[in-house]
Amino acid sequence: MVGLSLGEKHFIQGGIAQDLRADGRKRLVYRPIYVETGVIPQANGSARVRLGTTEVIASVKAELGRPSPMQPDKGKVSVYVDCSPTAAPAFEGRGGEELSAELSSALQRCLLGGKSGVGAGIDLSSLVVIEGKICWDIYIDGLVVSSDGNLLDALGAAIKAALSNTGIPRVQVASNASGDEEPEVDVSDEEFMQFDTSGIPAIVTLTKVGRHYIVDATAEEESQMSSAVSISVNKKGHICGLTKRGGAGLDPSIILDMISVAQHVSEQLINKLDSEIAAAEAGEDES
Repeated sequence: MVGLSLGEKHFIQGGIAQDLRADGRKRLVYRPIYVETGVIPQANGSARVRLGTTEVIASVKAELGRPSPMQPDKGKVSVYVDCSPTAAPAFEGRGGEELSAELSSALQRCLLGGKSGVGAGIDLSSLVVIEGKICWDIYIDGLVVSSDGNLLDALGAAIKAALSNTGIPRVQVASNASGDEEPEVDVSDEEFMQFDTSGIPAIVTLTKVGRHYIVDATAEEESQMSSAVSISVNKKGHICGLTKRGGAGLDPSIILDMISVAQHVSEQLINKLDSEIAAAEAGEDES
């Protein structure tokens, strides 16, 4: 929790009310975003994202596994976030564990949609090698290195960048295996398939402070919020997921307005993120 004096609280709230925040931004403007890919050589894909002074790292590991009996035609994806105790004092002990679980769950819903799979940003059927027998298990790990607010948006951006950087090895399946036998596979060390990230959404969190809401809230601004709604939107403008935190209720008409604002803001965010990812990948290829 950020400790602020009464004067500082009034300054933050007054600035937001007048559409001039403490760092000079308007209510619906993000801080500068920087992307670096390939930061963990041992992973199949990785990226570091800085959003102001919030810094996160995401890595992707792909392993061959067995599909779930309930979904034999789909691969599996799991997301886990770790909040480093050095990122913020609030992350020490159970505070960090509870936030890690909350962020992991929210990101899982964002990437994979509901139980029916509607709104999923990752096509799980593309991860199947042999239906009912072999699939790719994708493990996505996020690490909060430095926290100054808006962790969910930053982690969502880092995961999108890490998946863009991910290469899945090509798999050759032996054609002489019978129906009941465990099929033999040959995993290539040289040929890789790029992960399709065209459907991966961006996450836009709208934080309500007083009568107004803002994007990309800093830790100080978050300390003054009554509630926050995180909306994941893909490149087509479709809503992939929505989560809310904070105790204060929101009128349905306000939520609908927030969704409309998130769709508008996400278009700019996705374009900026795609540009940063492309520049990072180009720089990695040159080095």
